[in-house]
Amino acid sequence: MSLAEVKAAARKAAFARRKPLFDNAGPAQAGYLSEVLAGYRGVPLSGFMPIRTEIDPLPAMAEASAHGPVSVPVIDAADHPLRFARWTPETEMVAGAFGARIPATPEFLEPEILIVPLLAFSRQGGRLGYGGGFYDRTLEGLRAKRATLAIGFAFAGQESTDVPLEPTDQPLDMIVTEAGVIEVKR
Repeated sequence: MSLAEVKAAARKAAFARRKPLFDNAGPAQAGYLSEVLAGYRGVPLSGFMPIRTEIDPLPAMAEASAHGPVSVPVIDAADHPLRFARWTPETEMVAGAFGARIPATPEFLEPEILIVPLLAFSRQGGRLGYGGGFYDRTLEGLRAKRATLAIGFAFAGQESTDVPLEPTDQPLDMIVTEAGVIEVKR
């Protein structure tokens, strides 16, 4: 089986594992994420607008926006890195690519912290995404310029001991779940 086939099977299994976690999630999903972000007040960061059955980072993003710039990813085209548009809880949002909402009038900025959605993660910082490579390209470019912190945000039940990786996959620096903070062990 090729790596592409292994990743496709892993994605299918991860979607199936995440659905009941989402269905049974409580209201305080972003509590630990808020605690982590409080230590980085004022540092430009990017969150994400949750889609499908993703864990919801919006309460933590709203808190962070009171102390510094918060943005959300914008997909310009396939095979391109993401750009990031400033966001606040009051920002008018419109439909963007893949169903994620984006600011109606984008004001772009470059974050130093990325809260990254995912399908599965490992304690070593491995991340299984949706397969478009957007976050990998983006993190590679940002990290070439300066230190950039990648925080995976997921349900604890999305942890896996076997996340299929390839050389272009960018590692997470930390994982935050509704159950706590996982320091990456490399």
